[in-house]
Amino acid sequence: MPTFRAGRHELGQNFLTHQPTVDRIVGLVSHSEGPIIEIGPGSGALTLPMQSLQRAITAIEIDPRQVDALRRHTNSRTTVVHDDFLHFRLPRSPHTIVGNLPFHQTTAMLRRILHSDHWTTAVLLVQWEVARRRAAVGGATMMTAQSWPWYEFELVSRVPASAFTPRPGVDAGLMTVARRTVPLVDAAQRKTYSAFVHAVFTSKGRGLRQVLLRIAEGSMKREIATWIAQQQLSDNSLPRDLTPEQWASLFTIATRGSASTAARRSRNRR
Repeated sequence: MPTFRAGRHELGQNFLTHQPTVDRIVGLVSHSEGPIIEIGPGSGALTLPMQSLQRAITAIEIDPRQVDALRRHTNSRTTVVHDDFLHFRLPRSPHTIVGNLPFHQTTAMLRRILHSDHWTTAVLLVQWEVARRRAAVGGATMMTAQSWPWYEFELVSRVPASAFTPRPGVDAGLMTVARRTVPLVDAAQRKTYSAFVHAVFTSKGRGLRQVLLRIAEGSMKREIATWIAQQQLSDNSLPRDLTPEQWASLFTIATRGSASTAARRSRNRR
């Protein structure tokens, strides 16, 4: 592999130099389909090995020095673009996203990915704790719960800080995100669902039961109480403890209750 310029601290450049991790990522990508969009190729640690997959690669690099160097070592299937991924226009056809995300921009880039259409699989290196939270290890975060009806998150492995040059202050986590072929919630309801999850996570209450009954309207309280009993949730259960399927089921009850309340108010105004 060619040697390129050192990473720039202000761009959060920590280049992957651990060959077993490179091989693991290329192996994961080999099970995906479509053209590859790579975030921050840097020195080409992933770009060049992925060329063996014989698929089109678009590598998006913000550092012009790395762009010029990498272009000299890629083949005709690979296009190296000088751009910021946060502003890059992604393809409107199925593709795979791969990236060693700059740690200081992980949240922004994950949000961009999760709010973009058409990609089917993402293979990402992020901070270890971010990978754990997104994969709901120890409980789901609000961001994960808001995305679950459309995506499946998997924590693949922990990657030590020593696998990067320069060495970051924390370990990384290798994770995959797969778009569900059959969503748990209709995409047209995404904003409403996201607001519902936000309300559940941020409402006051000592446990999930109190929170849900606090935000429930009218007859929905009875339905939710029955649902909680059916799910065998304890008084100590929290929003982070729900599964993707439970969130979708709960949202169905909530939207049905809201629709019923709206219809009743409409009748009363007549």
